[in-house]
Amino acid sequence: LWPWLLASSGLSALVQLVTLPFFPDSPSYLLIQKGNEEACRKAIRKLWGEGDHQAEIDDIMKEKGAVASTKTLRVLEVIKERSLRWQLYILMTVMTTLQLCGINAIYFYSFEVFHTAKFEEYLIPYVSLGVGLCECLSSILCSTLIDRFGRKVLLWGGYSLMCSVLALLTMTLSLQHRFFWMHYFSVILIFLFVVFYGIGP
Repeated sequence: LWPWLLASSGLSALVQLVTLPFFPDSPSYLLIQKGNEEACRKAIRKLWGEGDHQAEIDDIMKEKGAVASTKTLRVLEVIKERSLRWQLYILMTVMTTLQLCGINAIYFYSFEVFHTAKFEEYLIPYVSLGVGLCECLSSILCSTLIDRFGRKVLLWGGYSLMCSVLALLTMTLSLQHRFFWMHYFSVILIFLFVVFYGIGP
């Protein structure tokens, strides 16, 4: 079954490969990059139907003017630019915490936790699949929550809840040989960690 599950991801790629030639180019790409206003108008009509779309074209022209007046910085220039310093710090912090938040360790050791929790050997791959499905569903949920609460609240909340879950998981894994029910609590915590990861970072 696993080879079929892995191969199924190629189905969406195949659908995109077949349908992509029938999609129009981006109007902003055609006007800003190619400088082809007629092709831009044609793409807009194809996307939004017939009508007067001069306002949209004017917006794209303003964007073109803004892009032309913006200087492209090299990596070293970005690092040296004082006005971009805080944005760079925030970006580095977010990316570093994303890499070190523990999600890879959770995925790596989840099989062992499920095995210790006395799950049947044939069930463990499906439970692991459930963990991945949890991340997918929580990411979809995040897209609806981000407009209501904002990125900062979701980041703070997600990381705080992930830290709490990791602390509890460390405790349950340490006590799993004393209490039989700790194994199942560890499994629940793994699912919760993945959900909070999908909602937050």
